Amino acid sequence: MRNENQRRSELNQDALSGQSLKSARSDFLALYAIAFGVVILHIATNGRYGFHRDEFQVLDDARHMDWGFVAYPPVTPFIERIGLALFGISLVGLRMFSVLAQAAAIVATGLIARELGAKRLAQGVAALALAASPLPLFEGTEFQYSTFDYFWCVLIAYFMIRLLKSGNPRWWLGIGAGIGLGMLTKYTMGFFVAGIVVGTLLTPARRYLKSPWLWGGVALAIVLFLPNLIWQVRHDFISLHFLRFIHARDVRQGRANGFVRDQFMLSTNPFVAPLWIAGLYYFFAAQDGKRYRMLAWLYATEFALFFFGKGRGYYLAPAYPMLFAGGSVLWQRWVDSLSVLRSRVVEAVTFTALALGGVLACAFIVPINRVVSADNFALRNNGDLREEIGWPDLVESVARVRDSLSANERSGYGIVVGNYGETGAIDLLGPAYGLPETISGTNSAWFRGYGNPPPKTLIVVGLWRDYVDKMFQSCRLAGHNGNPYGIKNEESEDHPDIFVCGPPREPWPQFWGDFQSFG
Repeated sequence: MRNENQRRSELNQDALSGQSLKSARSDFLALYAIAFGVVILHIATNGRYGFHRDEFQVLDDARHMDWGFVAYPPVTPFIERIGLALFGISLVGLRMFSVLAQAAAIVATGLIARELGAKRLAQGVAALALAASPLPLFEGTEFQYSTFDYFWCVLIAYFMIRLLKSGNPRWWLGIGAGIGLGMLTKYTMGFFVAGIVVGTLLTPARRYLKSPWLWGGVALAIVLFLPNLIWQVRHDFISLHFLRFIHARDVRQGRANGFVRDQFMLSTNPFVAPLWIAGLYYFFAAQDGKRYRMLAWLYATEFALFFFGKGRGYYLAPAYPMLFAGGSVLWQRWVDSLSVLRSRVVEAVTFTALALGGVLACAFIVPINRVVSADNFALRNNGDLREEIGWPDLVESVARVRDSLSANERSGYGIVVGNYGETGAIDLLGPAYGLPETISGTNSAWFRGYGNPPPKTLIVVGLWRDYVDKMFQSCRLAGHNGNPYGIKNEESEDHPDIFVCGPPREPWPQFWGDFQSFG
């Protein structure tokens, strides 16, 4: 009799296990479907215009790999070095890793919601809230270090949920690995770490301070970050000087204004804001959410640091997926408490809001319209898209100026540029015209020098007439930089002239010391 009862118990357990496995697979498929839809959207549109100036900088650095760069750590250039090997100069191909990172963040957000107890529909709500938000949607349209930083933060949040739910301290190793890779991607990961530290100290999670697994995670993060730290030491922590300069510029130009507004209009959107607000409440005050209060303090700490430190609005964006997940739990609880009719109404309103938010975000961010013109809605309203226009025209214009040089001038000429977009565009697209690599003082390109022997004739791009007359000998206007579409961007508006000059007025070493710049 006992054996028969035991056998029935085992059969029941097997049945429950099978149902649980089937449910998990269905949950995964639903999240994969959402992520796949976003991937298809980006594949269909990412080849429409051209590379962004920031992408050109990453690609140029990818061709000169090191353990660090002035503007960022090495992970993003390393990924794009792989992309160049696999896809060549392909917009869709080189942006594919960013698309996959965004898709993975969507799936991870749904999995966080699942770990918190959300059912399939609520998991989908959390995932769709992320997919419909402007900043993460933008991250799939270009390859930027912020794209991969976003993914690492979501992954770390997932590991933290697993840690707090299971009480298994081994998850600190996963958290440490995510932090180490994050620090190799974008230095703002330090603010995320500050949030983890505060959350640990202010909640019962501080018991892990006695755990060797926490300190093992710390050690793992340091080991992963160490090569870049050594690079910084060898280069006099130049990235700190760069970050101070960029931060002061952003504050001076008003780029840090509207931080609170950007949490509703950029990092998320107004249609999904109630969900992340509910998530913050869930982690801070809900009875079953208090176990995860560490995440609420993480968000609050980052918000305070960026708000009072005058950070840009999108810096906080990676903290919202975990809030979407927490909010989805309360959303599901609310829906379950309603009658069938009312629950259907709430679900319909929710998905309508998600759809409206997604459509609105796509209208501003995704290059849906393939026609390049001044009347294009996205190009008219999105400065980042405008910065993708005109780079092949620039390279062709420089090649025409080169062709206009005398035989004596062409025998020893170089191309001096004023910003990293021009550096990357000419270095990447110029070989098709027989152009040499540029001479640039911006960011990491400055370390590459000016050649030996230095050129005697200079084609100067991206600098102003007063500056070139002051810095170089016998300059003449030789061409213009712009685009045939009437699109106004930095290249066509701020420095459209191309000059031919003699060497610097000062000796090259002295000129080179003064020519170094951040941008």
